[in-house]
Amino acid sequence: MPALKITFLGTGTSQGVPVIGCTCKVCMSEDARDKRLRTSLMIEFDGQVFVIDTGPDFRQQMLKEKVNRLDAVFLTHEHKDHLGGLDDVRAFNYLSKQALTVYSSMEVQYAIRRDFHYVFTEEKYPGVPDLDLQEIPKSHFDVGSLSVLPIQVWHHRMPVTAFRFGDFTYITDANRIDTQELEKIKGSKIIVINALRREPHISHFTLQQALKLLKSLAPEKAYLTHLSHQMGTHAEVSAELPQGVEIAFDGLKITL
Repeated sequence: MPALKITFLGTGTSQGVPVIGCTCKVCMSEDARDKRLRTSLMIEFDGQVFVIDTGPDFRQQMLKEKVNRLDAVFLTHEHKDHLGGLDDVRAFNYLSKQALTVYSSMEVQYAIRRDFHYVFTEEKYPGVPDLDLQEIPKSHFDVGSLSVLPIQVWHHRMPVTAFRFGDFTYITDANRIDTQELEKIKGSKIIVINALRREPHISHFTLQQALKLLKSLAPEKAYLTHLSHQMGTHAEVSAELPQGVEIAFDGLKITL
């Protein structure tokens, strides 16, 4: 079985860290781990390259990791911090000379067609992205040799798609998971989950809520992502975490 290589392209919330104009200790931190682009993940498997979410920092993330191939994109939901950089996939259209497959829910497809309307006109301006929109099925599906299990979670009242790839589960922008969907996560060796801050939030897990859920799911290893500057510095929060749980940071790579 080929190895699954994971790269955290971004681990910050919608504003990123540092936040424009903020002078808090997190935003002013000199620790590179406290510099967080908008949340995104890259998966490499059996010679294929996939990205989950193309936020406003997508171009910067691709350049930083020197990515020159992209086989497909998975989108979790339609918020701009997860969708706003989709136009930049046109660079991969140029490199591959073919359309890029984008997997998402129908709600996200509607947002793509609205926000990137120029991609879908009959007479296209030269150089616009070439997208092959595919609806994510309700159950397991394969993309090349990668096995994908979609999991529906809730971002307040908005459905968001989480993903399980073998023993790895990735959950972003959620504050509730129904019992039936939790069953799909159980048995994962590694779980990545959003933990926005310490104080309650209408649509994200807090640190304590994320830790409580992880304790019940009992993965071998867990990583927290989609952090805001309100959480605290990487160093101070890391010192509080139970064994087996870490804060993810931009550029972190894991293999399983």
